Amino acid sequence: MPYVERQVEKPSDPRSLEAYALAYKEHLKAKDYATQSVQYKYASLIWFIDWCHERGIECIEQITRPILQRYQRYLYYAISRSGKPLSTASQRNRLTAVRTWFKFLMRENLILYNPASELELPKPEKRLPKHTLTPEEAELVLSQPDIETDAGLRDRAILEVLYSTGIRRQEVINLTKQDVNSGAGIIAVRQGKGKKDRFVPVGERALVWVEKYLDDVRPQHALPSSPDNVFLDETGKVLNLHKVSRAVKKYVKQANIDKMGSCHLFRHTMATLMLENGADIRFIQQMLGHSQLSTAEIYTHVAIHKLKEIHTATHPAKLKEVTESHQSTQKMPATKDELLSALAAEAEEENETSA
Repeated sequence: MPYVERQVEKPSDPRSLEAYALAYKEHLKAKDYATQSVQYKYASLIWFIDWCHERGIECIEQITRPILQRYQRYLYYAISRSGKPLSTASQRNRLTAVRTWFKFLMRENLILYNPASELELPKPEKRLPKHTLTPEEAELVLSQPDIETDAGLRDRAILEVLYSTGIRRQEVINLTKQDVNSGAGIIAVRQGKGKKDRFVPVGERALVWVEKYLDDVRPQHALPSSPDNVFLDETGKVLNLHKVSRAVKKYVKQANIDKMGSCHLFRHTMATLMLENGADIRFIQQMLGHSQLSTAEIYTHVAIHKLKEIHTATHPAKLKEVTESHQSTQKMPATKDELLSALAAEAEEENETSA
């Protein structure tokens, strides 16, 4: 069931399903939701609305709880673009968009009752990431870009940042020159997922590549009208999200390591390798920008200087001997699988927004 997002013109009927979906979209924008999140939720609603139209359902009053249960069964048997059944995470995302839509309509007194109020979502899967890289495999992937070219040197710097910090692909695209503090060895991730800011340590080697790109390549492509983002394309514009993903995927394939993945592969790898080298899960949690691992765990803030110390001690790109006192207090956390499972779910969501 491949879904191609269609352009929806402003509905002429204010009571049409499309009009209600557009009202919800405007509500999300007014609440300052991330643009990508708004687009995905709206696309999910249009998918549901198209499904309704195909079955002769034209007005909101026709949508009942049995109709929604029928849609849920439809999603269970649906086929994604890759030709495989929709994952549980994808089904949950589609249904959550519909459920929150009806909650909005009810709150705005646009419907008399909420047919989705008792809609049960599929239980989330606790899956570990399909692939992570060993330090040797990571180095092999990092060596794939042709650094004799402008694009290759830029891509090497991007790969180094992804591997060193574990930040998301959108976050690396959004980095500005002011966000990189080479002296302190940290970067500022502004307006990350959930529109939250955080500081993340970055390794010396990654900074060397970033500085080389900034000195040797970026000035050749930056225009007076160019944004202040660190990484630009050949025309001086902000990098395209999908092009970055395709480039990283290409380098992983070129490395011939019999593993697949793109930007999120380095996020998984950073977290896994640092955990294996003794980093406390709280530090990894802050680096990833995860506010919580489960509803029972409260986010623990840690000082950036301490986080930088742990990063230097445990990241394999520049692995130093861990001090005896650090070793004595570090144990493999019981929630490691939860963190990695959360990463796998995050990757699934990223794949959905890329489709």
